[in-house]
Amino acid sequence: MPFLETMPGELLLTFGTAMVPVLELRGAIPVGVAAGLPPALACGAAILGNMVPVPFIMLLIRRIFDWLRQTALFGPKIEWLERRAHLKGRLVRKYRLPGLIILVAIPLPGTGAWTGALVAALLDIRMRHALPAIFLGVAIAGALVTAVTMGVVHLF
Repeated sequence: MPFLETMPGELLLTFGTAMVPVLELRGAIPVGVAAGLPPALACGAAILGNMVPVPFIMLLIRRIFDWLRQTALFGPKIEWLERRAHLKGRLVRKYRLPGLIILVAIPLPGTGAWTGALVAALLDIRMRHALPAIFLGVAIAGALVTAVTMGVVHLF
């Protein structure tokens, strides 16, 4: 029996998918449920996987951006990404931590833990405040995506 067809394999697949930018838990929960995990377990694995990159993003993103900005290839892309993060950060600048929770909780492209961590880092929100807010947003998004996934699964 291949490893991905076992429960640990399904958990690892879900956990790993949730760490991928853009997919995050929006993609991981349906993948986990489709692989055979119970919805609550898929949601839990996706939430944990989605949170793994957050502290690293917050700690390292400025240094990485400064380094990449010096290259001709990545410099313009970094400028574009920072502009986008500042646009997304308007909600966070206005409402601070509740705005960060909302930004992360909306399960649409361009939102989520990666964007929330980037915005928090660029707005100099301390990690001890940002991590719980991002976690709460990820948990809300996980509940929403699980509910939608189960609704869609039960249609077929």
